[in-house]
Amino acid sequence: MKDFKRDNLLLSLCGLNCGLCPMRLGDHCPGCGGGEGNQSCRIAKCSLSHDKVEYCCECGSYPCGKYEGIDEFDSFITHRNRRKDLQKLKQAGVDLYVAEQEEKVRILRFLLENYNDGRRKNFFCVAVNLLELQDIRRIVEQAEAETKQDGSELKEKAACIVRLFRETADGQNIELKLRKKPGKK
Repeated sequence: MKDFKRDNLLLSLCGLNCGLCPMRLGDHCPGCGGGEGNQSCRIAKCSLSHDKVEYCCECGSYPCGKYEGIDEFDSFITHRNRRKDLQKLKQAGVDLYVAEQEEKVRILRFLLENYNDGRRKNFFCVAVNLLELQDIRRIVEQAEAETKQDGSELKEKAACIVRLFRETADGQNIELKLRKKPGKK
């Protein structure tokens, strides 16, 4: 979108974690405010008319009507934590929040390089996005310990870490899959 540029391409204006999106990882999307290829967005248009706030939570009208039902369904990336993540950014500060997101991106890349059996990209993107950083660190450490002991092949490594992610998510009542909007009948 013309005139809509942002410095932080890891967290979008509306709270999506663009750095954890499979479209961004695959270089199919520049991220929110990342330049060419950016699609028109009603929230970005709103930002341009509200002093170009960097995050919606900085706007005096947040949360506004644009946020009604915004998290019901997912796209390429989960939408579930947008409000929670914007609140975390507001409480912790941009620098601390961005540092956490950068670590999550590094871990996601590590998972894709070392545990992806060719079918886990979306799963890992959703899991790293929805779970807390300390849980993700623990899961990776545990998977590394379990799979190094027995010299597991990639397929077994993937199965191990997926099991650990699912056990943790189930214990927190988190569903590790995208919620697609029902098709029109």
